[in-house]
Amino acid sequence: MKNKVIPYGKQSISQSDIDAVVDVLKSDWLTQGPAVPAFESAIAKYCGVNYACATNSATSALHIACLALGVGEGDIVWTSPISFVASSNCALYCGASIDFVDIDLETGNMAATALAKKLVLAKKRNKLPKVVIPVHLAGQSCDMAAINELAKEYNFKVIEDASHAIGAKYKAKPVGSCDYSDITVFSFHPVKIITSAEGGMAVTNCEVLDKSMKRLRSHGITNNPDEMTEPSHGPWYYQQLELGFNYRMTDMQAALGLSQLKQLDNFVSVRNDIATTYNHAFANSTVAHLTQSDDCYSSYHLYIVRLTQCNIEKHKSVITGMREQGIIAHLHYIPIHLQPYYQALGFSDGDFPNAEAYYKQAVTIPLHPTMTADEQQFVINTLIGLV
Repeated sequence: MKNKVIPYGKQSISQSDIDAVVDVLKSDWLTQGPAVPAFESAIAKYCGVNYACATNSATSALHIACLALGVGEGDIVWTSPISFVASSNCALYCGASIDFVDIDLETGNMAATALAKKLVLAKKRNKLPKVVIPVHLAGQSCDMAAINELAKEYNFKVIEDASHAIGAKYKAKPVGSCDYSDITVFSFHPVKIITSAEGGMAVTNCEVLDKSMKRLRSHGITNNPDEMTEPSHGPWYYQQLELGFNYRMTDMQAALGLSQLKQLDNFVSVRNDIATTYNHAFANSTVAHLTQSDDCYSSYHLYIVRLTQCNIEKHKSVITGMREQGIIAHLHYIPIHLQPYYQALGFSDGDFPNAEAYYKQAVTIPLHPTMTADEQQFVINTLIGLV
């Protein structure tokens, strides 16, 4: 496919998406209008959850989710080392300390067994986490039932980082139902399942958490008389109750997200079809795909393979070789604890062996709904030829 570039992921924008944004541009509201609450209501309904809080990014949603759960100085938050740095940075923004739980090498997700062992040791040392943030890598849910049982036993809160997983299911229910967590966070970045250009959403079944997050995303301000410290002075009156941020989503973004949501199930279905083709193609090769649990229906934000029989140099040469052919292979993710910033906090090589082994094996190959059969076959043939 000479001169053809195949990205690992990309948005799919229809004319109806464009029309939805244009309608907002022609309206009286570009931001803080009716499109945002409409998008929130639609996401809440889709997930079967009571409340949804739209933000300008999933990073912002993670931050205010931590704050709403009371994370602050002296607290400890645990997450997965195999994620984007936002999954751990959100705790540091609150003044808390961060630690990690090693992954299951077969799935790439936080290992519930590793979490259980770490909690036993943490309890003895009086270093239990206030919040645990499991990350649903590539669109497959972590073992949330097991994590939830540990949360009850050790009294910590749970934020699901489902940035990859809108449209996914766990135990036949939508990821985001919050059956096993306090808050779930989604991302609508352009390479995700659906997009609002930039944007995120925090969903919860708790009204108190929802109200807190909605204040925090807008400077800590309320115009609700029931939340004020004194009677309202009039219809113009507002109060700042806490130190918040400007994390609001615009109506233009919400309109795009709302339009995209109508296509979500189809997008996820197509992604699963592409993943199934990959699974069959690699079945008798040295290319191993991430294991999928019977309890899960993945949204397949990413398709990640593990080159289990390649050394470091071969692993690198496979990725660069694919890129030379116009296939934008990638690697999700560099273990967070190996980043220079985190090593300065005291983390080092060897801390999380499975995460480090995963990094030496993982390759993300293209998967998005606009891929053609010919493009996918070219990816398959190229990868097998390079391994």
